[in-house]
Amino acid sequence: MRATYKSTVLIITSNSTKPWTSQGPHPDITFINANVVDAEASKVIPHCNVRVKDGLIGNITTGDSSTINPESKVVDLQNKYICPGIIDCHVHLTVTPGNAALKDLYAASPNAIAYRTAHVAREMLLRGFTTARDTGGADAALREAIAEGLIPGPRLFIAGKALSQTGGHGDFRASYQDSEHKCCGGHSPSLARVCDGVPECLNAVRDELRQGADFIKIMSEEIRAITTTAAYSKTYVMAHAYTVESIRHAVDNGVRGIEHGNLIDCETAEYCKERGVTFTPTLVTYNAMTQPAFSHFLDEFSQKKNQVVLKGGLGALEILRDAGVTMCYGSDLLAGLHVMQNGEFSIRAQVLSAGEVLKSATVNAAKYIGMEGKLGSVKTGSIADLLVLDANPLEDIVILDRIHDSMVGLLKDGRVVTYKLDGLSVDRIYDPCGVQA
Repeated sequence: MRATYKSTVLIITSNSTKPWTSQGPHPDITFINANVVDAEASKVIPHCNVRVKDGLIGNITTGDSSTINPESKVVDLQNKYICPGIIDCHVHLTVTPGNAALKDLYAASPNAIAYRTAHVAREMLLRGFTTARDTGGADAALREAIAEGLIPGPRLFIAGKALSQTGGHGDFRASYQDSEHKCCGGHSPSLARVCDGVPECLNAVRDELRQGADFIKIMSEEIRAITTTAAYSKTYVMAHAYTVESIRHAVDNGVRGIEHGNLIDCETAEYCKERGVTFTPTLVTYNAMTQPAFSHFLDEFSQKKNQVVLKGGLGALEILRDAGVTMCYGSDLLAGLHVMQNGEFSIRAQVLSAGEVLKSATVNAAKYIGMEGKLGSVKTGSIADLLVLDANPLEDIVILDRIHDSMVGLLKDGRVVTYKLDGLSVDRIYDPCGVQA
């Protein structure tokens, strides 16, 4: 009995603090006969052998595969395409399906929102998004749960709660509610918290950074105080802005990133280019809001506003491209609209080249979130976030809008998430019950 007891104790204490982190070793896989998509150069490198080891891309060779390390599992891609995992720089994971109206998105209990968020995160990963930047709502606990393998989802960079002034875009109070109903220090489920005046804004920035925010999102007027405080912590501020006036006001006061930007003009685009400002358009969300099944999300006033920004969206892409402004991929979808996330590829393809669109979702996005060379590329030493595709996205970027048809394999951190290829098996952290072979 004593021996059995000691054995049991050893098993329990081997990783008793966080047992879900016992993920096992990363697989060692070498893909042969692969066409590697170089997103930065907008070209394909044919006949490659790509080794994935310890969660990274170990080495890439071309031609003869006879020198492959015998310890590595060989998977013949038969001239399929290896593309970097795609990155969405504007998501709201905690704005989940489950409520009919926009005003009720956070009416569910915190626990219900958390369980629903786990579903949203998993589905987002299965759409090929191995990394996402949450611009309001997700917290450090969600980011860490995904990083530790507790729930499947894209690698997260978070803003915590966006900062909004009273009556601003992030103030979700009903008109009859007074200041006593103001968000309680940012601790209730929501996309944003309200802060007015420099002292409140300083406190809010510091509090969001204390809670683990990777960057700060604003919807408010006290911009200089916010950007200065963020800079002290070696991070940046991005702003929700549509008009020329709001964009210029934000950039003049130290904002490094503009979300949306649909109503920009040529002069302001040149101004932003000179100052190194990055834009994240999110056209698919406006298109989604026009669909009959989702029109109930917006009231009459908001529907009219949506039509205005939708009309300006494609023109803004042209203006930003012609000015040489760096653009990242964004979707900004809410609730039941998350399923349309890949639709941004088709919309941008109406104006931009396939290479430009792909770069926005890989190289540009990786640089923006501070992961240049580690994410968004297929090269030695980068993190092995990989899509295996049956067609070339540089010839037809819309295949990424048909992701469930075109994607035949998906790896995150070198672990297989899903596959349709012989020779692969789903990593146990993505199939803990052994559902897939």
